[in-house]
Amino acid sequence: MVEDFGETTAVNGGNARQFCLTLNAEPLELSWHHCGLTSDFIGEYFSRACGKGIDPVDARHSISYMINEILENAIKFRHGGDVVIHSSLEDQTFEIRIVNRIDQETATKFQVHLKALLEREPGELLLERIEENALNPDSSGSGLGLLTLMSDYEAKLGWSFTSERVSEGVELTTYASLRLS
Repeated sequence: MVEDFGETTAVNGGNARQFCLTLNAEPLELSWHHCGLTSDFIGEYFSRACGKGIDPVDARHSISYMINEILENAIKFRHGGDVVIHSSLEDQTFEIRIVNRIDQETATKFQVHLKALLEREPGELLLERIEENALNPDSSGSGLGLLTLMSDYEAKLGWSFTSERVSEGVELTTYASLRLS
């Protein structure tokens, strides 16, 4: 991950585009409708920076989809505070890092969910979850977005949990990388 976000720079002789956005919790309450707008904006921004050989429409769709799936989770499960999105495009690879705060119970449940998610092949697990959802109308569809990113988009995903100040919850950082070529 490139650490210095916020300006356009040249890295290792290649083109790098970087962008950082903080969605403040106040005065406007964050909600899911912000996800689509934010994802589309960032997708459009980076699709214009793609190099030759990359279809900007496909790039915009892929980037927007990836951000939307991860950002929806960040906002849905956040425990107060802002949501920060760091993003970059370098050598036809788009990367994001989304940081938000969750409560300890949510962190524990999510870690169990991730362990199960990462122990299986994403494509098989995706089909299994789709079948479960079709048979059970009360199913939450949990994990379909992440599984689709891993299976259909071949996105690389990672997470870190930091709980230095337990009273403020757990800082969750979600990392994602997507090759656009």
